[in-house]
Parts: sequence; structure tokens; C-alpha cells
Amino acid sequence: MKKEIIEVFDNTFPGRDYTIEIVNPEFTSVCPKTGLPDFGTITVNYVPDKSCIELKSLKYYYLEFRNAGIFYENITNRILDDLVEACQPRRMSVKAEWNARGGITETVTVSYSASQQ
Repeated sequence: MKKEIIEVFDNTFPGRDYTIEIVNPEFTSVCPKTGLPDFGTITVNYVPDKSCIELKSLKYYYLEFRNAGIFYENITNRILDDLVEACQPRRMSVKAEWNARGGITETVTVSYSASQQ
């Protein structure tokens, strides 16, 4: 995945804590074991510091996963790491909710806090 695709812009209100929620209900990737497509919803919640994530670039970043054979846990952690590196938020969480395949669903949630680093 090309994390350099992610663009940011200056936060106009860096002195205020506020939450941005970004939801992608059409996220796709490929199971590394079976090669079958996986479909899920990725939800990013973050409190920006000096910069915010630009949405068009995030959409193109997500498309990088479309044909990647990668496990759910790895996707979720990778997205968190790449977005934290790009925008250096005060706090961020990424939640990946996967559609049922074989009668089983999975949800993976990871979090970051600048104050704990």
C-alpha cells in the first residue's frame, strides 16, 4: 500500500479538541488464504492536532487494498499506522467491520493516543 498517497491539510482550529469521523462502507480487499473478496466498513475517528486528512486522497489510499491479500487484523493496524504517520492526531481509532463470510463476522478496532506515546 502506498501510504504516501495520503494528503493532509492545515487544521484551522488546532486549539480546539473536536472529533472527525470518516466512514467507508465499501472497503474491499482479498483473503490471503482463499483469494476471495472481503467486504467491510472502515470507520476512522480522530481528534486532529495540526493537520486533517484530505478525503479524496484517503479514498485512493483505500483502493490500494482492493487486490491486496491481507488479513483483517493487518489491514486495521496498517491503516491506523499510516494515518497516524500522515496527520499526527491527538487521538485516533480505526474500526473495521467485516461482512459475513461462511456465517462468521469479525470486527477489529485499534487505537492511538499521542499522550501515551
